[in-house]
Formats: sequence, C-alpha cells, structure tokens
Amino acid sequence: MPRNLDMTSLRSFLAVAEAGGVTRASGFLNLTQSAVSMQIKRLEDLLDVRLFDRSSRQLSLTASGELLLGYARRMLEMNDEALTRLT
Repeated sequence: MPRNLDMTSLRSFLAVAEAGGVTRASGFLNLTQSAVSMQIKRLEDLLDVRLFDRSSRQLSLTASGELLLGYARRMLEMNDEALTRLT
C-alpha cells in the first residue's frame, strides 16, 4: 500500500531545519512546540529514520535529514505553486 508524505509535516520539518530548532520554528509556523515535535516524530516514524541529531544543544540534520531537505523544499514549492495558480 502506498504511503504519502504529509505536507504539514514536511513544512514543519523544513522550518525546524532552517530555524535550527523547534522553538523558533514553532513561532514561524504559529504552532506549539509540542505540535511541531509531534509532526517531526510522525515523519520519522513514517520514514523509519532519524532526521535530526539531538545529541547537542542545537539540532542538526542527519544524513537522512539532509536528503529529505532537498525533497521537502521541492515538494513544498510545487504544492504552493499549484495552489497559487489554481486558486
């Protein structure tokens, strides 16, 4: 059965990666920290990989996170473009 990546989770992942942390990303997204953390966890569970290295004070991307980052940017750009053109 095919699985789908959730755009909201990808948007949260991208925000955390670009902001360098869940707290700053949650402010940009107007979501609670726990909501953003839950979306990242769901994405990690779906993909069965760790996306962030949480060993230090600041989050950093794992190799899998770096790989997903490029896909997330492109997928969100296409999503936003389609919505802009069709609405």
